[in-house]
Formats: sequence, structure tokens, C-alpha cells
Amino acid sequence: MHSDLWIEEKFSDFLGLRIKVEKVLFSGKSEFQSVDVVETKGHGKMLLNDGLIMVTERDEFAYHDMIAHVPLFVHPNPKNVLVIGGGDGGTAREVLRHASVEKCTMVEIDAMVVDACKEHIPQTSKDLEHPKMNLIIGDGVKFVNETTEKFDVIIVDSTDPIGPAQPLFGEAFYQDVYNCLADDGIVVSQGESSWYAMDIQQSLLKVLNSVFPNSYLYSFSNLTYPGGLWSFTFASKQYHPCRDFNPERVSESGLSFDYYNANLHTAAFALPSFALNGLKGLIAND
Repeated sequence: MHSDLWIEEKFSDFLGLRIKVEKVLFSGKSEFQSVDVVETKGHGKMLLNDGLIMVTERDEFAYHDMIAHVPLFVHPNPKNVLVIGGGDGGTAREVLRHASVEKCTMVEIDAMVVDACKEHIPQTSKDLEHPKMNLIIGDGVKFVNETTEKFDVIIVDSTDPIGPAQPLFGEAFYQDVYNCLADDGIVVSQGESSWYAMDIQQSLLKVLNSVFPNSYLYSFSNLTYPGGLWSFTFASKQYHPCRDFNPERVSESGLSFDYYNANLHTAAFALPSFALNGLKGLIAND
């Protein structure tokens, strides 16, 4: 292996992130995208889809803690959880830590992502064979359109709205999500960057507001997504993400976390002023 191998993820035409690669562990092309797993010098193993960084061992816990535990600690008794996407397995891993969860269905469109992570990134994929796990290789858009099941929490762990993930940002998809949520259901979705993709946040929140009574945005910090500050959207038929959150449930759960905690749960919904101004009228963060 050439000793000076770096990968560079370019964002738009003005920004790049370079990371030193020690070794290429897997490289393939599925019918949907290119899939690579590399061993890096400073961030451990890393998954890239179409050259874009999805997961690194060093900071994956920040993303997976916040996408999973925020809705699961707001919902009073989440038993049936659906994950759309999330092929690396990290979101499902966190969902399955909750004692109340009886079943976690994960619908991932690309088998190559699942197989590559099972083989090379057990840190995130270790629970994909869990007895409560129902792993489906298929189209999440089609699944929510056709299923008769009702879910307490739906987590849309998608890539950016390009390629196979594009329909996961549309109104028809969220209408179907609404229909297969229980009467007090919650949906959380990967919500892009307020720094660099506020236009995508605005369009996603408009879609959510057309379907759900209230939509919210919350943020977390990470090392490898452009800008470092990244967001999730939260929409519910019934619950407020902070007023209906009981911090004692976190301590009583007996779970420990590397990123999430009860104080951070509420703080994540306090957005910087530029985001509040840019998303005015689209979020109910109060």
C-alpha cells in the first residue's frame, strides 16, 4: 500500500476534508453506489458511500446516540421501532439497548453496505443478528407505502438527498411514515447541516409540517461531516421533544453513553440564532 494515501471528501466546490488512509479493507460497486471501507490513521475504520464519509469508528457514537436515544427517551414505551437505511448497523445497535423495544425492523436498500460493515466494522454492525432484529434488504420508500404494521418510533437514517436516498426527503414518503406510525408515534430523520444545507433543511421541514402537527430540529457535534455541526429533524403526532421528556428515565435505564445524556437531550434543541432565523416559521423549537 502506498504510504501517502489520503482520501479527500469534497463538499460543493469550495470545501474538502482530507484523511490519512492506512489500508483499503473493501472496495465495491453495488447497483446503487460505490461502497468503500478503509482503515484510517486518526479515525479508525471508515465507511464511504460514493466517496462520502458515512461512519468512522472514532465519532460514530455521536450520530448514533442522538438519532436513536432522543426519540426513544421521549416516547413513553417504544416497543416497535423501524429504521430506514442505517446499513452500518449503528442506529439499530442503539435502539436494541432499550429494554422496552420488542422488535427493531431495519430496511436498508443496499446489501453491499450491510455485508461490508458486518465483515469490517463490527463496532457498528455487531447487533444485526440480534434476536429482536428484523433486517430487510429492500426499498424503505416501498416498505412504508405497503406495510400494515404500526411503529412507535421511525428513524430515517439516510444519506444526503441524492441517488437512492432522494425519495426519503419527499412528501409522499412522509405521508406514508405518518400512516404507519402509532397514534403517539415519533419520526426522527437525518437533517443535514445548518451551515451548508439550510435549503435542504427548509424543504424537509416544509414537508414534515405538511404532514405532522409540529416539527423540530436538534443538533449535535461530530468530526467528519462538513461543518461539524449536524442536525436531525423530530416530528411527532403527540409528543414535545423536551416538555414530554423525563430526564429520570435516562438514569433509571441504567444505560451509559459516550455522547448522549439527559442535559444534552434538551440542550440539543437550543439552536444558534442563524439557524433559528433561517428556519423561522418552520420549527417549533420552544
